[in-house]
Amino acid sequence: MKLGSKHKIESSFSMSSMTDVIFLLLIFFMLTSSFITPSGLPVNLPTSKSSTIVMQKISVTITPDLQYFVNDQKVELSGLERALKTELKDKEGVVVLHCDKSVPVEHLVNVASVATKLGSKISLATKPD
Repeated sequence: MKLGSKHKIESSFSMSSMTDVIFLLLIFFMLTSSFITPSGLPVNLPTSKSSTIVMQKISVTITPDLQYFVNDQKVELSGLERALKTELKDKEGVVVLHCDKSVPVEHLVNVASVATKLGSKISLATKPD
């Protein structure tokens, strides 16, 4: 007389479901991470208690020695409008302004007025407090 069960348990493990879970987690973390493009120029940004994240398309940087950069390309103040016009031609109209906190407000207003004249929105980059 045989005393064994008719149903045998397989001891193998399939890794395909584990790779699916890891792939889905990877996609989740990639989509929920913040899309911030850091500016490559060393600028001491002002601090702010509340900040919103804006998808950065066009970056204008004003350094402490009053040099102007549009997307890391140095431009003169007289050529700023032309450089912004060429950048705004094929991108969304959001200009992120990276301005050193030691720069007088007059220079920030000059850049903001040029960008507003071209029909774009202005966002000021700050460090969280």
